[in-house]
Amino acid sequence: MRAEIERLVEEIKQSVGLLRRHLDVEKSTARLAELNKLAEDPNLWNDPQKAQKLMQERTSLEDALSGIGKVEQELEDDVGMIELGEAEGDEGVVAEAEAALKNLKKEVARRELEALLSGEADRFDSYLEVHAGAGGTESQDWAQMLLRMYTRWAETHGFKVEVLEESDGEEAGIKSATIQVSGHNAYGWLKTEAGVHRLVRISPFDSNARRHTSFSSVQVFPVIDDSIKIDIKESDVRVDTMRSGGAGGQHVNKTESAVRLTHIPSGIAVVCQAGRSQHKNRAQAWDMLRARLYEIELKKREEKAAADQAAKTDIGWGHQIRSYVLQPYQMVKDLRTGVQTSDTSGVLGGDLDEFMAATLAQRAFGTTTGEIEDVD
Repeated sequence: MRAEIERLVEEIKQSVGLLRRHLDVEKSTARLAELNKLAEDPNLWNDPQKAQKLMQERTSLEDALSGIGKVEQELEDDVGMIELGEAEGDEGVVAEAEAALKNLKKEVARRELEALLSGEADRFDSYLEVHAGAGGTESQDWAQMLLRMYTRWAETHGFKVEVLEESDGEEAGIKSATIQVSGHNAYGWLKTEAGVHRLVRISPFDSNARRHTSFSSVQVFPVIDDSIKIDIKESDVRVDTMRSGGAGGQHVNKTESAVRLTHIPSGIAVVCQAGRSQHKNRAQAWDMLRARLYEIELKKREEKAAADQAAKTDIGWGHQIRSYVLQPYQMVKDLRTGVQTSDTSGVLGGDLDEFMAATLAQRAFGTTTGEIEDVD
């Protein structure tokens, strides 16, 4: 075979090897057999929620395992066609099989990405918090830009977005906001965005049109279900009620429907003001608090837990994960993976998949794009 085709075949083989390693085929096959046995239990649907999750897991494993087999078979068939075409001097057959290989490579890349979303909590819905850093109006406006960016990303992917809390800035933007993003693997995707985000631009609030640097932080944690048990002592939690801020009508502004829970041992605080009912907001806030504590447990299991936690302490220099430069040139660069683009409007409009995929790959396989330099 010609060198270009041999290289393509080798790349596909390497990708399939990564897929098999990440999926742990032997372990996944055993788990699938276990799920198939459970699915035959006539009492399974006595608990519809449990049954649905079991069936979803079974379908996901079946698709992943059968997908690997399908790719390997197609690769073998395409290579066989190329060898046959070359032996008979039929360039048409060779070209057709080569095109099939290129399509197969795209299919493997898609499955690689899906395999990266196999963490314990990846399948869950996600809470996402945005907090403005120091810098007043500049950072508060940047926080609102980030909130809009993630909202658009979620909507583009068919996820549902609900605003749970939003605190307006004094002149423009927001001081903080919490949204819930609901959809399959929402947390798996969004967890890559946790950290400090840096913006460089000509300030629209500066009459002298000077360049400003602003920081805002993003925190992400999964919306956990009843299968995850997180015990919290009520005596460890301080409950405060307050009037909801921002838009919401007369009822929201006149009643103390907003609820803040503070977990005293960890210092974690959550706020919910989405509903008009204090009872509903209290229940939502407890769910959020359990999710935050669960996320901390997940972080402890990751090799980079210390670095991740440090990124949440200071919203400023030295802790940013991504820089968005709008002046004097256009560039968005991820400081963890080195992925960059000049399409700043696209990124701010929610085009984040390339950055998310690169971070997922780095965490799963340790891949990197080389030395990473900061952007000025």
